[in-house]
Amino acid sequence: MQVTKKPWILFSCATVILLAVACVFAGLRYYYDRKAPDFRTEYTLYVYPGTEAGAVLDSLADGASVRRKGSLRRCARAMGLETGLQPGKYEILPGHSAAYAVRMLVNGWQTPQNLALSGTIRTKGRLAKSIDVQMMADSSEVAEALADTAFLAGYGFTPENVFAMFLPDTYEFYWTASVKSIFDRFKKEYDRFWTPERVALAEAQGLTPMEVSVMASIVSGETLQSAEYPMIAGVYLNRLHRGMKLQADPTICFCFDYTLDRVLKKHLKVDSPYNTYKYRGLPPAPINIPPKACIDAVLHPDEHGYLYFCASPDFDGTHRFASSYSEHLKNAREFQRALTARQREKQASGQ
Repeated sequence: MQVTKKPWILFSCATVILLAVACVFAGLRYYYDRKAPDFRTEYTLYVYPGTEAGAVLDSLADGASVRRKGSLRRCARAMGLETGLQPGKYEILPGHSAAYAVRMLVNGWQTPQNLALSGTIRTKGRLAKSIDVQMMADSSEVAEALADTAFLAGYGFTPENVFAMFLPDTYEFYWTASVKSIFDRFKKEYDRFWTPERVALAEAQGLTPMEVSVMASIVSGETLQSAEYPMIAGVYLNRLHRGMKLQADPTICFCFDYTLDRVLKKHLKVDSPYNTYKYRGLPPAPINIPPKACIDAVLHPDEHGYLYFCASPDFDGTHRFASSYSEHLKNAREFQRALTARQREKQASGQ
């Protein structure tokens, strides 16, 4: 005898199957959206204020080589990326899920940014630009702060001597740090650097920390050879302690906004407190941002009797030192002869 199944039984079985399929589908979607890695490559995403969520998602899709765009867009809708997007620097890794990436953007889980001050920084414009290219802060904002007397007074500096506050090194910030936050950090590092031990070493040379920075900036302007820092610091300290004029060419270059190719006798007549050929003692403020090694060279100078130095005729960036002026003139003439010969060789070769 044939048994006919009742319609409600068939309907129930179909419903169970459909529910099972739906649960599997929902489970897989949840897994792929929120757990499974959704990116193929590492990508650094910078989000500026005012950037639209759609543009960020497109940038992620292309830059990080997204596996499932649908997952990314579903998570963005679910987590309110359109209204909750936070500016910042974000490192997207291949192991990140779509949900984690969006959560980073909504909660502002930024990746730290290194701000490195390095190389020769002789102008405020160069300093502002260095910060601009590494941080969200605009160079014009930084330049304005560097010229703001009231703002800098809060840190104990002036627009003239503010270079002393910036110590070359690599510092960790969030990319979105404000100009004030950046200055706060540099002041903190300045205070940390000037330990009681360093202050005592400065006093032993008859200098204040600011005067050490001024002297270090002159040393920095004289050579790129760090091994020579203590030797050159010793020369200038010897001259300073004897009451001699420092006669430092870098200070003349500063007077002419670093536009000189060569310092000539006519340039030595410029009437400026930074002209160490005209006035005894140290200039009023640093003429550049000296490396920490230059500052420590002034605090730990080589002890010698040298009062003069000039560039080596070997043209290797080093200098020859002398205790007497006659010896210095001999070294200078030797360098000049080598320079003239070199220039003639270049002219003969058509360079």
